[in-house]
Amino acid sequence: MKNRIFVALLLTAVLALPALAQQTGSTTQDQPAAAAPSTDQSNSSSTAGASGKPALQPDTHEGFWGKINPFARKKYVQRQTAPIRDRVNELDDLTSANSKMIKDTDSRAQQGIQLASTKANEADQHAIDAGNKAQMAQQTATQANTRLSTVEQVVGNIDQYKAATQTEIRFRPGQSALSQNAKSALDDIATPLKNQRGYIIEVQGFSSGHGQAAIATSQKMADSVVRYLVLNHDIPVYRIYVVGMGNAPVPTADEQGKKHTSGGRVEISLLKNDLEQLASTSTTPASQDQQAPPK
Repeated sequence: MKNRIFVALLLTAVLALPALAQQTGSTTQDQPAAAAPSTDQSNSSSTAGASGKPALQPDTHEGFWGKINPFARKKYVQRQTAPIRDRVNELDDLTSANSKMIKDTDSRAQQGIQLASTKANEADQHAIDAGNKAQMAQQTATQANTRLSTVEQVVGNIDQYKAATQTEIRFRPGQSALSQNAKSALDDIATPLKNQRGYIIEVQGFSSGHGQAAIATSQKMADSVVRYLVLNHDIPVYRIYVVGMGNAPVPTADEQGKKHTSGGRVEISLLKNDLEQLASTSTTPASQDQQAPPK
């Protein structure tokens, strides 16, 4: 009986020793931890981590069992790993915040780059439009200068008429009526003059004979030509200059002498200046400007 009681007491002592050792180790561990803040605070500036908190210090107390406690409890293990778990969670939060900040910064940078690219494209388009407008203005100025030069030249030569065509119509002696051939010749002269400007028609009548009788006869023949042009071709009267020359001497073909007219005849001369050329020059650029597609 005594032996059984001794064995029970011995077994109880053996089982109580690990618990006592664990409580002693935890108490002695908590005391240095409580005394450590002064040391940690003095070195916090040098041992602070990425989260701004001091780095974890290794546990230097080995306890009753040394480095390995075969009888460690669950709460003891949780108490030992809690600082590490909290620090890991803090690092995860810090990493997530940094990632979000990086994404926001990258997004703002991309928006800034896209906005700058858009502004640059708009500036390029404005520059192209300005260049096109400048080119059009230069072309307009060149055309205006050309027209001005043409107008100056035409105005300077407004009274300088040049012979375009000449026709001679023969009459029978003592008659002033136009033959069919004479009418056809006048038609050839007057038809192209419709809607034209810058021309005059010079009509000179010549007749054989002497004195006022010859002048009167030549005037009648010239008047018959003018009457046909006005009535049949609507030639304005102010464009026709008529004169009865009678039997006035005219230069010969070799221009070495003059001779008198034999028979009755009328000389029709079409004279033009550069006014028609000015009208065609002014109309053509304007029509090209209207037909040109907008840019």
